[in-house]
Amino acid sequence: MGEVIREEAGGEGGDAADEERARCEWDFRLSSVVSSSTPGGVVSSPSDALGVIEFDPTHTILATGGIARKIRIYRLKSLLPAETNHQQQEEEEGGRGGGGSVGDNINNISYLDHATACDYYICTPAKLSSLRWKPRSDGRLVGSGDYDGVVTEYDLESRVPVFERDEHGGRRVWALDYSHWEPAVGASGSDDGTVQMWDARCEGRECAGRARPSGAAVCCVEFNPFGGWMLAAGCADRKAYGYDVRRMGEAVAVMEGHRKTVTYVRFMEGGKVATAGADGCLKLWDLEGAGGYSRAIRTYRGHVNSRNFVGLSVWREGGLLGCGSESGNNQVFVYDKRWGDPVWVASSTGTGSSGSGFVSSVCWRQAGDQDGCCTLVTGASDGVLQVFQGKRIPPHFIAP
Repeated sequence: MGEVIREEAGGEGGDAADEERARCEWDFRLSSVVSSSTPGGVVSSPSDALGVIEFDPTHTILATGGIARKIRIYRLKSLLPAETNHQQQEEEEGGRGGGGSVGDNINNISYLDHATACDYYICTPAKLSSLRWKPRSDGRLVGSGDYDGVVTEYDLESRVPVFERDEHGGRRVWALDYSHWEPAVGASGSDDGTVQMWDARCEGRECAGRARPSGAAVCCVEFNPFGGWMLAAGCADRKAYGYDVRRMGEAVAVMEGHRKTVTYVRFMEGGKVATAGADGCLKLWDLEGAGGYSRAIRTYRGHVNSRNFVGLSVWREGGLLGCGSESGNNQVFVYDKRWGDPVWVASSTGTGSSGSGFVSSVCWRQAGDQDGCCTLVTGASDGVLQVFQGKRIPPHFIAP
């Protein structure tokens, strides 16, 4: 077994930044709500729970999937209001940031229906747990993992499946990802306790690599998007693992510190990895510590999570982490990687939602705008899709 990385007792890193009070340097606003609706208002539908949201490589198109057995494709431009008064509001309100109910700006929210907002959808044979756009495919191919244990690639131009793998013995596939050094190579994690690495160019069921971290369900997998040979996996045994894909037999790192299932793992810059657990916290790990020593450097707490998948997405350029919460009202939490407390929290109070749903998937748009803007999209257990836009607050408006 590789190096075991445990959270240090008594603190997460111990540097001066941990002593600072968390502050929000962004002004977030809810721009759009997409739901199944009638003239009477929003209709919540647990049968349309959204489990995954992914931006395409151009950062202009969204794919969503979940319980409804559909891959829906949206253009971000079509989800945003025709005119945004964000800059004007910022000037009038003095760059107000912080948290609160998104209902504060309800008059500037666009309400859309899934049926008309999405460009098109593809029906799938099973419920979907994961989606990934295939790199270097010009946004044409998207891969999916489903509850029947099958990994399928769909051609979005012809809208038909073009590749399929079924080696998890019919056990649910929780996650899949593609390598960035060779897009034909992918990996999937499943309830069968294995990470399967495969090459779409190979015929038959031959696997490029296989790992069984502990025998517990593998809930998430991700290749390092910054380069190198690392593949990370999070498991129901409360640990996350790092593998060198050239030697999959043994983990080169084990991240141990969560008290319940590790539901998500995401790479960040500088050799850092963020994990989410069903113990109600996120953790940031340093895999490239001084002298080769790796450690858990920060724990993020504030959201509620004890049972369900509530999403985890990192905006690498801005150093922000987003996740949902089981506290209801479709709450979304944003953390700055520098501080353990959330810097912004919003709920759907006042937006017409039933209030019984929770955010089950989140996705940051990785392409930051030239004028210091960002976009966060959330999907909920009641099928509601929300688009938030953020703008960096001028330094002189930020509370100390």
